[in-house]
Amino acid sequence: MATKLKIKKGDSVVVLSGKDKGKRGEVLSVIRKENRAIVQGVNVARRHTRQTQTEQGGIVSKELSIHISNLSLEDPKDGKATRVGYKTLNDGRKVRFAKRSGEVIDV
Repeated sequence: MATKLKIKKGDSVVVLSGKDKGKRGEVLSVIRKENRAIVQGVNVARRHTRQTQTEQGGIVSKELSIHISNLSLEDPKDGKATRVGYKTLNDGRKVRFAKRSGEVIDV
């Protein structure tokens, strides 16, 4: 069963551990079944590809997935890593907020 994740596609995140520690990027996609995400510019691998009729061959860079536990949302106020909480606004919407600064993430 897939778990509820606090990181969504399009979020700005900070890498907490691994070879790309400290790097920032935007989440391109989330793989909920495996608790992994693909982040732009993070965990990049270079692949050698053969030329086909439609594509040029050569060395291609590609982002690989990274585990959600190694990512943290970027605080909208100061850009540092923050934890995520949920709260209900006066108009009844449930939104995510940064626990570090209290800023609402979902707009």
